Amino acid sequence: MALPRSFLFGSSPFILRSRLHHITILLPSLTTKPIPSLSFSLSSTTAMASASPAKKVLVPIANGSEQMEAVISVDVLRRAGADVTMASVEKQLRVEACHGVKIIADALISDCGQSSFDLITLPGGMAGAPNLKNSEVLESLVKKQAADGKLYAAICAAPVVALESWGVLKGLKATCYPSLMEQLAASSATAVESRVQLDGKAVTSPGPGTTIEFAVALVEQLYGKEKADEVSGPLVMRSNHGDEYIITERNPMKWTFTDSPKILVPIANGTEEMEAIMIIDILRRAKATVVVASVEDKLDIIASRKVKLEADVLLDEAAKLSYDLIVLPGGLGGAQAFAKSETLVNLLKKQRESNKPYGAICSSPALVFEPHGLLKGKKATAFPAMCDKLSDKSEIENRVLVDGNLITSRGPGTSMEFALGIVEKFFGREKAIDLAKVLVLFVHKTIFT
Repeated sequence: MALPRSFLFGSSPFILRSRLHHITILLPSLTTKPIPSLSFSLSSTTAMASASPAKKVLVPIANGSEQMEAVISVDVLRRAGADVTMASVEKQLRVEACHGVKIIADALISDCGQSSFDLITLPGGMAGAPNLKNSEVLESLVKKQAADGKLYAAICAAPVVALESWGVLKGLKATCYPSLMEQLAASSATAVESRVQLDGKAVTSPGPGTTIEFAVALVEQLYGKEKADEVSGPLVMRSNHGDEYIITERNPMKWTFTDSPKILVPIANGTEEMEAIMIIDILRRAKATVVVASVEDKLDIIASRKVKLEADVLLDEAAKLSYDLIVLPGGLGGAQAFAKSETLVNLLKKQRESNKPYGAICSSPALVFEPHGLLKGKKATAFPAMCDKLSDKSEIENRVLVDGNLITSRGPGTSMEFALGIVEKFFGREKAIDLAKVLVLFVHKTIFT
């Protein structure tokens, strides 16, 4: 695949080096201040955490909500032990988020009006944020949260569309999605460029690519830094968003398609919801045709952190078609279900035999691909705790690894890089970089100048 030797992000040069088939992208130096959640004192929060470990959290969702921001937040907060209620502001529990992703909420917002929460955090979405704003119950809850001096948060479009319009950012420093920063700057808040911004009890963040950091910062506010570190470790997060972002490729081959890549993403009970959602979202943003198929006997599945997702079709129906790529999210329970699915394993074997692309992340390379011979003669990586199950461990430290028609990756914190690697293989580097900008995956002060 031909790649440009250099290109520009805003006004800052990026350098591209290719050695054998090892692709290294050097990102701009980190120019923003340290993430607030990693620098402020949390002694009082830590004391509260020991007294009351199960914090109550409300995550409202609406039609058009940005599913990555909603699901990642729920996933990370539940990993910390928080009692999270995902509440629909619609008239029904089922919500159609961005890009056709279907989520089934735990409750209706109308049933939460008299409840008390330690944190209320709003996802964004250009259509979803206005729908959240128009919920009178949610507005009342957030205003009371602010008046009571309790923690509240929002990401992407929600800080300016919802929080600012309700008057709960007045006089506070806040951030939001880059294209809305001018609107925020013209409001009663003070607009700042930051990946995660804390002022008082308000926490804000700019977009999908900052959501894991945002969610970990919320854990730190609720439970303290020790718990935040405990939660963030298994996520396989990048240590610094200004560091090198590396995708390694061996035995390169061109991935082809006709019209639009047709991609199958299976899901099952126990699937890691963050990984599934990020893969589906990013590939649909790239205009791929993504079919989400349940390997269970019904469309609804309960993911690893109890997020309820609805597939497009059952796997038996999806198996009647052919695909340019089959890609598996991880999650221990989900990977075990995949490995037991004769239909899915046969599809994967046919994909390999046809020399067509297939991939997996987290536990799925070790629990699905390895035992069924799908890694024979291939280099692969997997979730760190699962790498001992791989017969070839020579390349396991790579965050994203491509070997011919196989792509593998490590865990939730590598999911965006993994999905962008797929975009790059089908559409080229420029398309992947454009998507990374939209997602605010990199330091947005440098990107948006």
